[in-house]
Amino acid sequence: MPLGEPHPIPEIRLLPLYLCLNPLVTMGRKSKKNQTGRSSQILPATPAPHSPEQKPANRTYLWVLLVVSFAVFSPSLKSDFVNWDDDRNVYENPMVKNFDLKGIFTQNVIGNYNPLSILSFAVEHKLFGMDPMVMHLNNILLHLLCVLFCALIFERLGLTFPFAMLGVALFAWHPLRVESVSWITERKDVLYGVFFLSCTWLYLRNLEHPSQKRSIAIFILFLTGLFAKIQMVTLPLTMLAIDYWKGRPLNLGLLKEKLPHFAASLAFGLIGLLFLREQGSLEANDTVHTGLSRIFIGSYSLMVYLIKWLVPYEMSPLYPYPQQLSALHYLSLPAAIAVLVFVYVAFRRNWRTPVFGFVFFFFNIAFLLQILGAGQGYLADRFTYIAFTGLFFSSAFGLQQFLEKSPNFRLPSIAAAGMYVAILAVISYRQTKIWANSETLWTHVLKYYSNTALPYNNRANHYRDHKQFDLALQDYNEAVRHKAGHATYNSRAKLFFQRNEDAKAIQDYDKAISMMPKAEYYVNRGAAKAKLGRPQEALEDINKGLQIDPNWKTGYLNRSILHNQLGMYDKAIADIDRYLQFEPRNADLWYEGGRCRRALNQNDRALSYYSKAIEINPRVGLFYLERGKTHQLLGNAQAASSDFDRARQLGEPVR
Repeated sequence: MPLGEPHPIPEIRLLPLYLCLNPLVTMGRKSKKNQTGRSSQILPATPAPHSPEQKPANRTYLWVLLVVSFAVFSPSLKSDFVNWDDDRNVYENPMVKNFDLKGIFTQNVIGNYNPLSILSFAVEHKLFGMDPMVMHLNNILLHLLCVLFCALIFERLGLTFPFAMLGVALFAWHPLRVESVSWITERKDVLYGVFFLSCTWLYLRNLEHPSQKRSIAIFILFLTGLFAKIQMVTLPLTMLAIDYWKGRPLNLGLLKEKLPHFAASLAFGLIGLLFLREQGSLEANDTVHTGLSRIFIGSYSLMVYLIKWLVPYEMSPLYPYPQQLSALHYLSLPAAIAVLVFVYVAFRRNWRTPVFGFVFFFFNIAFLLQILGAGQGYLADRFTYIAFTGLFFSSAFGLQQFLEKSPNFRLPSIAAAGMYVAILAVISYRQTKIWANSETLWTHVLKYYSNTALPYNNRANHYRDHKQFDLALQDYNEAVRHKAGHATYNSRAKLFFQRNEDAKAIQDYDKAISMMPKAEYYVNRGAAKAKLGRPQEALEDINKGLQIDPNWKTGYLNRSILHNQLGMYDKAIADIDRYLQFEPRNADLWYEGGRCRRALNQNDRALSYYSKAIEINPRVGLFYLERGKTHQLLGNAQAASSDFDRARQLGEPVR
């Protein structure tokens, strides 16, 4: 057996739940001869145990590594939310704001089903409010937990402590980690990473010392991780890669023992595809690249990830699809085939280190190579969060093997490796800063992709939301010049609406509707027409929008305002009640509902609306004033006086 290679581990069974599939392997069972004639008894882990005097130093080094890791990502603690899915997933997500457990576990967000991640945002919001610092801090802490599990895994895979720390430093500080850690929306990466790596560590322990309880724990953690991110489906394949590394015979028995894991992966995979199809993400790029082009997209993505494993370059939150494939895309296919041929040759020659590293990587990246297109980009730094773990390990293990054979190179090799990881840490620290806010984010993207509309559009949205209208208009116009889609016309129309240039807003809404007749666009155009004094046309547009999507809540809000202005209080209250089904914690709408009920002489019912508004926000004097007036109308003098006193205390004049 080659120096430093792992000892063979016998076949084990994963779960007592699967007795119908496999007999349980127990600690006391007699060993049998496997096909190679070697004893199949459980062998100790590959790395030699550390002496007692080494352990304190080892713990110190690990703590230093964790502290440096925290420092590398610390700039994100000052970062805000960004308008790159943080809005839909977090700060505008009603399921987060209302702590809607049922919705969290039964609905998807932009085609993604990751309820555990959304639940974590809801818990943070409930405890700390919508505070981006808290959410960034928790992302960092989850990453540090992944780093700890990575250290445990690498030592059990055969790395001695110094080389395990090198591999862990690569995992912790590599610049392609930044997107997963510094982007609040990508909580799902670091969260599922904790479950994935903890399962991997427990699986390695189970190979050495089989335990029914541990097997059950692995399966439970696996199922839980599937609710954090669908990428967890690759765990059973990763287990097979570990089986190979540990020398277990590659046969159908390995698949059989993991059959329930594969079944769960298949179920969640199909759910994920269903949600993506419903969202329309799978068809997003079909008009640009179809058929065999997708193969070149996949091979190019694979080669780019392999290059960036060693030389991280041009890291961007968005890698938009090119309008046409370049020569590099076509050349990537033979390059990818050459890599696969090398891995096959290495497998035949039993070069386990490169084979294991690549297979671990490939199993965890294969479903993300965009051969089946989804989304607006075909590369993503975040896709490598777990996948690169195999490459980091093989790098450290390869260096360990080399220095065991060539100890004279130990000092320069360690120095070079240390310098390399230090450079990676510095790059990551700087890359973290681009996530400070939406302006810094999209300005960074435009350094590399200035010929695509999306970054201009999103930076313009940021400027618009911060009342920097002139800058916003410049970016919207640039987006239009680069063949922007319907969303940009809708966004620019909102800018014109805010600047009271309603005629221009209507022109852009017309354009957006002609490209994509969405409920939002009709409702927005209705609001612009209402401002221009065209209420009937406004109602027609809003009604059309709600006909297209009865769950577009803004339509009910706008229509309630219009009905209120027209004195149609019965219809206004119906729209308010419908809107409150979506936003039950909106105190202002409860107040407006009270006004409509009182206008309809439904004073008893008006009281309940005012009381609900006060319950949600007891610091608004106007709420007490109007409830006091309602009590007066009902002859409740004492209650009215109490409400008037409270209104005065809150600065509301009472006449």
